[in-house]
Amino acid sequence: MVKKRRRFRQTTSLAERLAEEAARLRERARNLPPGVEQTLLWRKVRQAETALRIEAWLGSPDAPTPDNVITMLSKSPKKRSLSKPSPST
Repeated sequence: MVKKRRRFRQTTSLAERLAEEAARLRERARNLPPGVEQTLLWRKVRQAETALRIEAWLGSPDAPTPDNVITMLSKSPKKRSLSKPSPST
């Protein structure tokens, strides 16, 4: 028997949910004393804001490609081969 997938229709857009999450996390981080938990919350804020920018970029058909994405892709480390070098005789 195939299990039927439960679908849920979102009432707000992804951008709205990401913005709300970033604002909620930012407020929590401001109320905490400096420490590990605050650092983790600020990291989540940055992730939500980055996701918001990416979502906006992907949603606009005429948006230019960000320069830093191209430079990051061109500077990617080269993969090392897993094969063993042949012994030279």
